[in-house]
Amino acid sequence: MNNITFADASSDFDQAKYLIFGAPFDWTTSYRPGTRFGPGAIREASYNFEPFNYEFGISLTNIPVFDMGNLDEWLIIKDVLDDICNMAKNAVINGKFPILLGGEHSVSPGAVRAFEDEKIAVIIIDAHLDFRDSYLGSKNSHACAHRRIADLIGVENVISLGVRSISDEENMNEANFIDSFEIKREGMEKSLKKALKILGNPEKVYMSLDIDGLDPIFAPGTGTPEPFGLTDTDVKYVIDALAAKLVGFDVVEVSPPYDHGQTANLAARLVREVIAATWVANDQKA
Repeated sequence: MNNITFADASSDFDQAKYLIFGAPFDWTTSYRPGTRFGPGAIREASYNFEPFNYEFGISLTNIPVFDMGNLDEWLIIKDVLDDICNMAKNAVINGKFPILLGGEHSVSPGAVRAFEDEKIAVIIIDAHLDFRDSYLGSKNSHACAHRRIADLIGVENVISLGVRSISDEENMNEANFIDSFEIKREGMEKSLKKALKILGNPEKVYMSLDIDGLDPIFAPGTGTPEPFGLTDTDVKYVIDALAAKLVGFDVVEVSPPYDHGQTANLAARLVREVIAATWVANDQKA
């Protein structure tokens, strides 16, 4: 499983417009470990799907995608984040769209750091606010991902959707978020419009998908499942609505030991959605 590439990623690096890479990091997990197996499971699941996406009228075999494989499994989070940043920055400076397969959510700030020379906003889908300054002695814990991204690009440029778990040590008034209960009341279309307005209607958006943002009915294979979550079609709507703005994407916290492959399957399908939707949206912009 570790040597398999993402399905239909048949381009070479020079020709590719999308660069997939994995970060099998699983060292700050606070409940159920296993996200280090996420990148391999997502890749394996990607072969479940037809190359042709009838909704967008495009075959992924005609989209230049290159899979770089996994980064080294460092024991030190700083080294992991530096490697992720370097890989994502290599994609960005070469005009490619980086797609990071986690791994736990602590890896996402490394990819966001690759955009330090560009003005971007970040939309996170997550069950948890992840706005602690540190957790269990680490400022780079997966429970601090939102906070570390805010440190990089400014709290006003980050928002989380689908939140339904906030610790008493987190100041919810300091972070931007729309909880899953409001989204269920108002609908994702209205909620996403609100989120973009809060962010100042940005031109460029990086999307970080913590798979536990979805309800455990859809994504049971994750380390910290939380009831009352988003649906798979909620997340698909966000991807499709943001397609013309997206500049990068990650999916994290897929933990294969805790289901029978359905969470990795969903993650793989959403990665394919990102590729198809952004390809068509950018073709229409050209």
